[in-house]
Amino acid sequence: MTPAQLLDDAYGRVRENALAAVDGLTADDLAYRPTPEANSIAWLVWHLSRVQDDHVADVAGTPQVWTEEGYARRLRLPLDDEDTGYGHNPEQVGQVRASAEDLAAYLEAVHAASARYLATLGPDDLDHVVDTRWDPPVTLGVRLVSVADDGAQHAGQAAYVRGLLGR
Repeated sequence: MTPAQLLDDAYGRVRENALAAVDGLTADDLAYRPTPEANSIAWLVWHLSRVQDDHVADVAGTPQVWTEEGYARRLRLPLDDEDTGYGHNPEQVGQVRASAEDLAAYLEAVHAASARYLATLGPDDLDHVVDTRWDPPVTLGVRLVSVADDGAQHAGQAAYVRGLLGR
């Protein structure tokens, strides 16, 4: 297994778990928050998709699926097109309302774009520095693992909230 195949498998697991978390839920189910400070399933899946879209597009040098393929218009969230959800307060979390179909479609499109990019990578590519704002500087491999890790955590949180709904 190549490093690119390993990353593709990790991203695929995030996709599968996030899709399972939204499957068959209503917009009200997806907006459910166990407490006023908690994240909803809709926000969690939107956010993990936005972060993956933003970060992978950045390192791939491609436009984001969110704007390029019209998902920003389709979901009509009252947020800036550049917003990924990072640092959202409870009010902003509550503004993320979407259907399971729209969330799944966006996630699928992001996953497809990510898979296309990952397929181009060779082992030597992963050591390339992509962000010098950190100490140590962030390599492509570290960035891609970070995105997969963040996505896995958020997909797990979405599954937990779904469980609280009894679904």
